[in-house]
Amino acid sequence: MRLLYLFLALAAIVLISFFIWGDPLMETFSMEGSVNWLSQYGSWAWAMGIVLLMGDLLLPLPATLVMSALGYIYGPVVGGLISAAGSFITGSFGYWLCRLMGEKAAIKLLGAKDYEKGKKLSGKIGGWVVVLSRWLPVFPEVISCMAGMVRMNATHFHLALASSAIPMGFVFAFIGSAGTENPTIAVILSAGLPPLIWLAIRPIFKARLTA
Repeated sequence: MRLLYLFLALAAIVLISFFIWGDPLMETFSMEGSVNWLSQYGSWAWAMGIVLLMGDLLLPLPATLVMSALGYIYGPVVGGLISAAGSFITGSFGYWLCRLMGEKAAIKLLGAKDYEKGKKLSGKIGGWVVVLSRWLPVFPEVISCMAGMVRMNATHFHLALASSAIPMGFVFAFIGSAGTENPTIAVILSAGLPPLIWLAIRPIFKARLTA
């Protein structure tokens, strides 16, 4: 049960920060606000965009609007690359931050039974959880941290993360560059493409593990 309690505790921290800072941050980093905020950094706007995306680990920043703003500033290709890189770096940072705490600390926190259970689950369904959670609010960085804590296979995690971070980055950058206000297509694509990519990549990863 400790595994579940820790997951709920991490999710609660994110939700509390959303209730405290959510509205001001949404106003500051609306599509127009994000463009204005990034533009003031000139040639370093791309780097500040990645910083904002990484800030989503601690604060309820509207990552999809930041990605759209990057698309508006840099276009769908370069903006997509920056957005995808930012999303991937953010997930990786959360994973390694918790993984580097060490196995002994994780066992002490979770208990040996729940730690082993989490490790087994990460091997069976961890990739799917990473892929499917990435486009949802609250869950992506919580899942990344949990994956690192139970020491999910690093290659497995990063392939799953890339399967979701890359299409999401390019989809929202394209939306921003096109000036599209309706996010429905973006949501459908960002939710639908990652599972299809993971279906194609997963068998290759499994084959290499068993070779």
